[in-house]
Amino acid sequence: MTLPRSAADVLSGHVVFETESIDRMYLNVWQPRLQHGAGAAAFFTSHRGHAYASTALMDPMTKAFVADIHHFIASAGVDLVHFGKERKDEVTQRYLAGFTGTEGVLYAGRAQEKATVWRTQRRYHADGSSYAWLVKTSALVNFFYFYCVDADFGPFFIKFCTYFPYTAKLCINGHERAKRQAARAGIGFEALDNGFASCQDPGALQAICDRLGPRDIGALLDKWLRILPHPFTADDIAAGYSYELSILQAEFSLTQILDAPAAGRIFFEQVIRDNLDIGRPDQVALVFARRVVRKGRFATPGRFRTRVITAGVVPSLHIDYKHTKIKQYHKLGRALRTETTINDAPADFGIPKRLTSLPALRQIGFAASRRLLGVQTISHDPIRGARAFTALTAPLITPAGTRIPGLRFGDPRVHALLQALLIHRLLPRGFTNRELRTLIAPLLGATPEDITAGKMTYDLRRLREHGLIARIPHTRRYQVTDTGLHDALLFTHAHDHLLRPGLAQTADPSPPAPSRLRAAARAYQAAYDDLACQAHLAA
Repeated sequence: MTLPRSAADVLSGHVVFETESIDRMYLNVWQPRLQHGAGAAAFFTSHRGHAYASTALMDPMTKAFVADIHHFIASAGVDLVHFGKERKDEVTQRYLAGFTGTEGVLYAGRAQEKATVWRTQRRYHADGSSYAWLVKTSALVNFFYFYCVDADFGPFFIKFCTYFPYTAKLCINGHERAKRQAARAGIGFEALDNGFASCQDPGALQAICDRLGPRDIGALLDKWLRILPHPFTADDIAAGYSYELSILQAEFSLTQILDAPAAGRIFFEQVIRDNLDIGRPDQVALVFARRVVRKGRFATPGRFRTRVITAGVVPSLHIDYKHTKIKQYHKLGRALRTETTINDAPADFGIPKRLTSLPALRQIGFAASRRLLGVQTISHDPIRGARAFTALTAPLITPAGTRIPGLRFGDPRVHALLQALLIHRLLPRGFTNRELRTLIAPLLGATPEDITAGKMTYDLRRLREHGLIARIPHTRRYQVTDTGLHDALLFTHAHDHLLRPGLAQTADPSPPAPSRLRAAARAYQAAYDDLACQAHLAA
């Protein structure tokens, strides 16, 4: 009995280079003491000495903050972009293309987004007297983005809310940081979009990726808070009103470069076909090493499913666990990419959101990607199959530099040669040039005299160089190899029993008997025509 192998086992023979790295991280930049009403009130009364806490005291802070932002933009000589329908990434790529320095602000942007802000609400004492009370609410407010390039981290952005308590968001990319650090260390590498395609010293590169931690990210924030405008003064910071970081979203990626890039897509599509049930609760429990309860009071929340999403011609596999998602796809025709994205660490894994939890999240994210490859099964190695097909059908060059034509699938002469090999396989003494010529002629609708010995020698050489036959030592006779038998069987059966009957059923306007294949083809064509007509009418 043959058991299916895991995707990890099959990949072990084809991966030439791999990296594990934190990819994108989206972090909350917040003031812990200003997230509750008593703390916000104490900021204005106990710290700044006002008699009461009110949004009227926040307005001057907001106006001064916005004025500082505009002054900074003017003095730095950067553009202010008003974000519309165009994607922010596309705008940033244009500015990055023209950036020649090692560090600086690319541009600033402004957009209106929802945010949690404080409002003043009038409340009443038991004696009927009123007092002001701060309550949280959501509002559509202005955000200012600063897209920057850091010498250590590369491109990143930070955006500030212009309303109290002036929460911000920081977005970094671990791969971009690793590229900067590798270049600084003199490690040669070939960059892949948001990753690495190759590296002179994989161990040193992986060590760089592993070193990214809370201290590095905190230092980045502190550095740019000293450069960029923000609403809190030196006295505020000295009193303990300083920004801290928590993790909103963290992506952990495993990039595996394959030795046969063109066949990598074939491998991934086979993985998808063999693992459409990978999103079932029992499988997800294995991937995340978490118990999944389906029924009862303590049922695990979330929708368990496998989704295959195709963008253009590139399919991707998506698996969900609560708020955490795994995405797997064939990246840029060169690598298998597995990304685990954790969106809510406390709810999914019981881990605090504080940046100090990053090492624990790193272990969960990378382990989930590895477990997925271990849980995924594959019935065969399609990369080896693609390689074997190419080796048989494509021309090859001998060590002496001679070009040997390939055995093209569907070519009548090649098809006749393979059919003849199946007959000669049964001959214990093998076969000769003349004996093969005698069998080939009727298959091609010719006589043995029409096929010269020179033509047959040409074909014998093709068969021998491609490994389908071997010469018996010290004779002029040949035997069919095991590879020759297997390839001849597959090629002739696929041609005679699959393609030819199938094409006959779909091409013949009057098949002699009802055909399920032709009925399905007609139904598909009719449905496609109806859809085209509806689209035309809708337009």
